Amino acid sequence: MAGRRVIAVTSGKGGVGKTTIAVGLAQALSQQGHAVGLLDADLYGPDVPRFLGLTRLKEAKQLTLWSRRTPPRPVERYGLKVWSVQFQMAEAQSLSVEASIAGLLVNRALDAVDWGEIDWLVVDTPPGTADVLQRLGALKVDGAIIVVTPQDVAHLDARKVLTTLRELGVPVLGGVENMAGIDCPHCGEEISLYPDTPTERSLWAESVERLARLSFSPQLSARAEAGLPLVRDDADQVGEPLRLLARAVASSYPPPTPAV
Repeated sequence: MAGRRVIAVTSGKGGVGKTTIAVGLAQALSQQGHAVGLLDADLYGPDVPRFLGLTRLKEAKQLTLWSRRTPPRPVERYGLKVWSVQFQMAEAQSLSVEASIAGLLVNRALDAVDWGEIDWLVVDTPPGTADVLQRLGALKVDGAIIVVTPQDVAHLDARKVLTTLRELGVPVLGGVENMAGIDCPHCGEEISLYPDTPTERSLWAESVERLARLSFSPQLSARAEAGLPLVRDDADQVGEPLRLLARAVASSYPPPTPAV
């Protein structure tokens, strides 16, 4: 689709809140007046539907991943257009395909899903440097965000993703530091959840801009678990870091040029 911006949300390891950031970014962009699609490209752990309260319990007896006659249409939820392989099978079923097939599926999802007229397509990628991430260089991806926690191991693996993205020629917009701490419920002081990574070993030492910093939020986690919107109106302080992230991403690009 001419004029749309494709943003990949990546991480070096699982458990850093990558899907939370992807869903929250998409919702924040939508709240700011943009038409937004959300592609769940984490084919081996497609959690985006669960974060949106879209759970399929009925098991698929057979799985047709693609049909030329009927291109897949995204599901609309909370103002987003969403596509995930999880829509085609029960949440307890797994998808076991070779890496080449996984990359092909993501490629087709970008080009063949009927996204309609959208300004942004946010892509939740699998953690690590294999399979889908390797395809990003050949796909029409405008930029990537890397999600980390303060842990040294999270930064270590994030630097590997950074190296891969740079080798593939994918622009890195910056990083998001998630679960940076938690506010004490008694005194309000922020408590660190992890030892800080030495500066010289961090993602930020690699000329990566920190676009947003999120403390661990029980309220945000509760919304995700319940499939409720992570970002609400402007008075909602829980979603404010995600709104700031969306503004930072949007400001990285001029407005998309409408198709002639």
